[in-house]
Amino acid sequence: MIDINHLRENPDVHRASQRARGADVSLIDRILEADAERRNLITEYESLRAEQNAFGKRVARAQGEEKKALLAEVKELAVRVKEAQAASEAARARQDELVAVVDNLVLDGVPAGGEDDFVVLRTVGEPRDFAAEGFEPRDHLEIGELVDGIDMERGAKVSGARFYFLKRDVARLETALLLMGQDLALDNGFVPMTTPNLVRPEVMSGTGFDVAHSDEIYHVGKDELYLVGTSEVPLAGFHADEILDLSGGPLRYAGWSSCYRREAGSGGKDTRGIIRVHQFNKLEMFVYCSVEDAEAEHARMLAWEEEMLARCGLAYRVIDIAAGDLGTSAARKFDCEAWVPTQGRYRELTSTSNCTTYQARRLSIRERVPDVTDESGRTRKGGTRTVATLNGTLATTRWLVAILETHQQPDGSVRVPEALRPYLRGKEVVPVLR
Repeated sequence: MIDINHLRENPDVHRASQRARGADVSLIDRILEADAERRNLITEYESLRAEQNAFGKRVARAQGEEKKALLAEVKELAVRVKEAQAASEAARARQDELVAVVDNLVLDGVPAGGEDDFVVLRTVGEPRDFAAEGFEPRDHLEIGELVDGIDMERGAKVSGARFYFLKRDVARLETALLLMGQDLALDNGFVPMTTPNLVRPEVMSGTGFDVAHSDEIYHVGKDELYLVGTSEVPLAGFHADEILDLSGGPLRYAGWSSCYRREAGSGGKDTRGIIRVHQFNKLEMFVYCSVEDAEAEHARMLAWEEEMLARCGLAYRVIDIAAGDLGTSAARKFDCEAWVPTQGRYRELTSTSNCTTYQARRLSIRERVPDVTDESGRTRKGGTRTVATLNGTLATTRWLVAILETHQQPDGSVRVPEALRPYLRGKEVVPVLR
């Protein structure tokens, strides 16, 4: 959630953030009103408590009729104290409800607007010119069927629409991609993780997902658990309610998991093939760091994503996502979109988000701040403070779409990108089998 102290001191900054997102600006004023009411009620409660304590001392010294009268007043005062306490707690709950629904404060420089208002930061590589090579490219599903690597029909028979089987070299290509990403993560100080696919509601909501109103999340009602749409969720909950030692730098985790999304709002989009499906595999970076390190860490995560795309020989562009399309937790997000030849456009393969302190505040994740001694020799206690969290994708099943289409050959076979060959026992070509 947002920092209420920062909001109180900088309301115009938060109003501007809401405006950039296309969200309800008046919510900020309602929070300020609730905050003022809460603070007034706390002051009233504390004043009555002090009066109650003073009465207790007078009663202890009093005798006879005076004591009886004071006891009657104490009884009446106790009722008022209890009522004041209840009122202040109710005000706190009202404020918390409002604060909980405010999206993260966007960072300076984030484009305003919605889904179509992103800014292209750079375009890398040239899309392959199939016309110059003299053949019409096949889409990834046709290729997948020719190499006997994708079976949508049996996926639907077993599980329903938007499910699939990966087979043979296509299944191995997916694993190779994830392994290559894991090796890149290891080389850059990430701890490899296999994460739970089911999480408690407090972890899902703590990460910023609205479990009460989201149609995108699979809910296992009998056990009150949720299937994750990304290993960002269990990795965010990994250090919940902990105080971290970040004196050695960021804590980096690379989570390998299956992911589940209902795609309830997709409205018939991308129903062909494996672009938009209910289950897929993903390797996700997740980082805990000090607030001062977050921006630089975000740039590093984007660079690692671009390195993966380059290794796969894909043409891509990097876009700066507009405020209204950031989602609840992100303060800034960069997407890498790869060129998909048969669609004639770029499609998202990776996202990396700087969530600043939003998730960590919800999940109570802090770092220990060292004591500081000034020039005069006085020491200021460091205490603790909320950390920043970031996430980013290194590989997903969807990458197969761009890889199969970009590296196809006239007969429908696929040339394996050189960087992936060691993970496929040196295989250079996925052959046609049908």
